[in-house]
Amino acid sequence: MTVQDFILKLYHTNVETGSVKWASPSNIALVKYWGKKKDQIPENPSISFTLSNCKTITEVTYTKKEDKEFSFEVYFEGEKNEAFKPKIQTFFERIETYLPFLRDYHFKIDTSNTFPHSSGIASSASGMSAIALCLMSIEDKLSTIEKSSDIKYFNQKASFLARLGSGSACRSIEGELVVWGENESIAESSDLYGVKFEGEVHSNFKNYQDTILLVDKGEKQVSSTVGHQLMYGHPFAQERFKQAHDNLATLKTILASGDLNEFVKIVESEALTLHAMMMTSMPYFILMKPNTLEVINKIWAFRAKTDSKVCFTLDAGANVHILYPESETKSVLEFIKNELVSYCQNEHYICDQIGLGANQI
Repeated sequence: MTVQDFILKLYHTNVETGSVKWASPSNIALVKYWGKKKDQIPENPSISFTLSNCKTITEVTYTKKEDKEFSFEVYFEGEKNEAFKPKIQTFFERIETYLPFLRDYHFKIDTSNTFPHSSGIASSASGMSAIALCLMSIEDKLSTIEKSSDIKYFNQKASFLARLGSGSACRSIEGELVVWGENESIAESSDLYGVKFEGEVHSNFKNYQDTILLVDKGEKQVSSTVGHQLMYGHPFAQERFKQAHDNLATLKTILASGDLNEFVKIVESEALTLHAMMMTSMPYFILMKPNTLEVINKIWAFRAKTDSKVCFTLDAGANVHILYPESETKSVLEFIKNELVSYCQNEHYICDQIGLGANQI
């Protein structure tokens, strides 16, 4: 698919009003995306687990209007939220070419999360993908051609649109594993949208678990947008981008073989590399907290003692995602309750697992 394929050329506006509602999950990258080109194009490919319980639920109500200005209001968890409006405005401006009906309607966007906002659980990924899916459902109602009713096209365009709101959002449309960014080892991979990973996946990774330790629920000190920009001119950027390509190819083999020891190595190395890039940019910054490091060391000690296949990963924040096979659920949860919960803010953690992607409500 190319950019031109996503331009809606024929549509009607005789629909006066309506509403659509989607639930879209967060995702956790195994190979990390860090650094982007113009138009939200990634500097390197990434692959993520789609989550199940951590999601954004968004309802968009649309009402036909006369003027041709963008018109929308945003409600977050039941209350009007002006802080989100600039990001939605930018999003609408970026996607207008592909959804020209945006100026024909007033939109009420009512959204809520099942997890703390802006705490390193990719709330922008689930949030922007949920809005993109709602807009695609509206396109379905307005389009005069059958193209948008095709599920593959629908998902690809939703992912394409979501990317223009938040890069990682393009990986939240489908499950269980999604690749974003061109890579020689992944057929049909694209910089424009995420694609469902169609390679062989060993039973070891079936129903893989992700328990998220909420070390810090507050706003990040440095936004991901700023962090991505700091990859321009970064002294280690090109080697990092090459590493991500290599790690994705390696991970494809690991997913097929079921080698959990090698999975642990790749996933933890990727997490630490992501934060290493933050710490070596100019200006440099650290998003990990002291308790993040305490948790990591506890995981390493537990793994050495028990030969568990538990591992950690991090997004651009302080919270720790603990990944482990379903067969270890009981022992790992006991470990978390006994040794890790004290490092969580208000002893709060979220139990999640691999999910199947977004769904319309």
